[in-house]
Amino acid sequence: MSERGTPRILVFDSGVGGLSVAARVHEQLPRASIVYLADNAAFPYGSQPESVVIERCCRLITKALEQYPCDAVVVACNTASTIALPNLRAITDVPVVGVVPAVKPAAAHTLNRRIGILATPATVRRPYLDELIREFAPGCQVERVGNPELVQWAEDLARGVPVPQCDLDNAVATLRDAGVDTVVLGCTHYPLLLASLKQSLPEVKFWVDSGDAIARRVVWLLAQAGKPVEAFEQGKAPCVPVAAALFSGVAPEAVASYMAGLGLQPKLVTGNWPEKS
Repeated sequence: MSERGTPRILVFDSGVGGLSVAARVHEQLPRASIVYLADNAAFPYGSQPESVVIERCCRLITKALEQYPCDAVVVACNTASTIALPNLRAITDVPVVGVVPAVKPAAAHTLNRRIGILATPATVRRPYLDELIREFAPGCQVERVGNPELVQWAEDLARGVPVPQCDLDNAVATLRDAGVDTVVLGCTHYPLLLASLKQSLPEVKFWVDSGDAIARRVVWLLAQAGKPVEAFEQGKAPCVPVAAALFSGVAPEAVASYMAGLGLQPKLVTGNWPEKS
């Protein structure tokens, strides 16, 4: 636990996508302090060899925990979660939470049994997505879209660049044609695009992502470790919810104001970390 007596959570991603998860963690643990770590020097992880993803995740998260001791680690990246979780859990005693596409809750929400899965090309190809669909959505028509541009549009949005709405309309046209009523946002970057996605697909009734489930898991892990959230709620909230936003590459321009707009005002933003820390 941090020196202030409040929990501290490390949220890790290859870019800004994990901010969507950090926002949900902050909602459920408003007294907690968050450290955000983005390996944007190696973005996107989906194009990296697995050995590189494992090495970078383990090295950067270990370094962050040395500098900012935390009570839980959230790997808010589908690629890193499917590749690096066993290695991370082997090198730290801090609980590590990963993400998976929210196929199970999508199957519970859909009314017409038509589900769209919007993900990165790497996630769409991974066998574990096939397994999730077989296990949790066997009676549903599932349309997958793996578009390489959406993640970059989310990254650009954090720098103040508007989403190209016409291009987004074209990118998700397959889901519109399939008549899906529920869409799984299978990448943590995609909730950041939700306002634009709703313009592209106004007929969709349910938008499902993993953020709330991850936040609930963090609360549960803290309780299991003898750190019930009720005790933290009685304490003083941090002046700013994010103790540090660490970027392995150049910190995105205007990212501090973007984070503040998500309710995640950072106390410190550091680029080229840890080399310049």
